[in-house]
Amino acid sequence: MRFEQLNPFTVAVYYLCVLGIIMFSMNPLLLCIALLTSVLSAVIGGTADKRAHLFSLAVFLIAAALNPLLVHKGATPLFFFNDNPITLEATVYGLCAAGMLTAALYRLRELSKVMTSDRVLYLFGRFSPQLALLLSMAIRYTALLRVRWRRICDSQRALGLFDDGNLIDAVRGRARVLSILITWTLENGIVTAESMESRGYGTGRRTSYAVYRVHKYDGFVMLVCIVLTALSAVGVYHSKAAFYPALSMNLLNPWGIAGVAAFTLLSVLPLIINGREAIRWRWLLSKI
Repeated sequence: MRFEQLNPFTVAVYYLCVLGIIMFSMNPLLLCIALLTSVLSAVIGGTADKRAHLFSLAVFLIAAALNPLLVHKGATPLFFFNDNPITLEATVYGLCAAGMLTAALYRLRELSKVMTSDRVLYLFGRFSPQLALLLSMAIRYTALLRVRWRRICDSQRALGLFDDGNLIDAVRGRARVLSILITWTLENGIVTAESMESRGYGTGRRTSYAVYRVHKYDGFVMLVCIVLTALSAVGVYHSKAAFYPALSMNLLNPWGIAGVAAFTLLSVLPLIINGREAIRWRWLLSKI
């Protein structure tokens, strides 16, 4: 069973664990591993195209540059820019914050690919049907609006109304595309609401039907996630990293190393599961 085929609750627990460790840790070594494994998972899993990688790179560079430019605390000045010191401590902190943000963006992009609308309905349908419907429609519209934007841009270019060579024309063209997209979305929302009302939505008690089942393998994967997350959290707690006023890090203690190792396994767990399934599938084919 591939990672994408696991029970939605298991998948949600995994991403909650990974994102929790990433967002609440400023351990430079752990964040470096988080960023590398997130990029590796996106490349192997195909959850990010060239544009997504370029956008993530831009986010990383901007976030890394903002902190030393805006924050001038620290005991080790590297150089002066507009009579303000660019310190080593602020630069390292900016790199860590940028790595945390970029790794989280990659993981959230994976989550949006794996957690489809029917999986969201399965997770929240019994507890809050309205929230489940809202989240599933939001996830659907995120991808739908991107497709419609490209379709409108292509049609505008075909009509000769879109010119990227001139900055003013490009801005006007994109404003026109945005206006068309908003109008199209509002009209579609009205049609969707009328269609739901005509089909009797909200007139009776909501029921739910689940096509997903919890298997023993789901429980095993969930247990592994919880254990690795607990070890990672203990490692984060025992590996203190102070940036101001001077760098002071205690990362290579036994608990810190164990925590980083556990988080590395947690980060590549989907790759391990999919790799195991691919090897098993090839072995079964060889027996035919």
